[in-house]
Amino acid sequence: MNTVFSYPRVPLCSLIPGDHIYPMCGRYASNTPPDLMRQIFRTSNVLPNIPARYNIAPTQDVPVIRRNPESGEHSLDLLRWGLIPHWANDTGIGAMLINARAEGLTERPAFREAFRRRRCLVPATAFYEWRRGTKPKQPFAVRRRDGRPLAFAGLWENWKTPEGQWLRSFTIITVPANELLALLHERMPAILEEADYALWLGDQPAEPEQLLALLRPFPAELLETYPVSPAVNSVRTDDSSLLDRAGPSGG
Repeated sequence: MNTVFSYPRVPLCSLIPGDHIYPMCGRYASNTPPDLMRQIFRTSNVLPNIPARYNIAPTQDVPVIRRNPESGEHSLDLLRWGLIPHWANDTGIGAMLINARAEGLTERPAFREAFRRRRCLVPATAFYEWRRGTKPKQPFAVRRRDGRPLAFAGLWENWKTPEGQWLRSFTIITVPANELLALLHERMPAILEEADYALWLGDQPAEPEQLLALLRPFPAELLETYPVSPAVNSVRTDDSSLLDRAGPSGG
């Protein structure tokens, strides 16, 4: 958790202090209690030892909701952020696949099979984005106005290590930004409404067109953005103060 990560250059990136490059969406917080996650996402299990996280970064293991195709149950599991396709030679590609553009899910080899068979939900309290045109770039938190958790649409994948162990990883799908987020970035995570969770997870059969229709900009009036401390720039910092509204000086 205290490791400083350095990521390769990928499309649609924002450069932030510390010479680290983060794509959209590249940092988020998740502090919903496990019991509440079980209630909202109807999971059959609870992971009681999941700590509250306020500065989640790629390559870390974080909570994800998946559906068991045999039992039909939803489960809450820890998966590595940064999708590693089953055909990858090593885990390095995962840092380049923390996001998946909704527009290419059915064509890109890294995503098309996962889109068809391995969709997931990524619970979050808020995510961070950096406003361009400021030096240093000002970080902002984005969250629901009603305080309910966000649920990003994601894809997950299996990858077998050279030692024969299975490594499960995921990516967060992005869509064009709504009018609120467009002030910060041209993309935003695909946020699903609670009524769409079951369809996305596969509780009922769905055509690709039905699933793609869920991947749209979330209504701007349901979200709020506000400046937060530049302390979020360092993954060494991971505490609840990161979600506090910053003062006029940004601190």
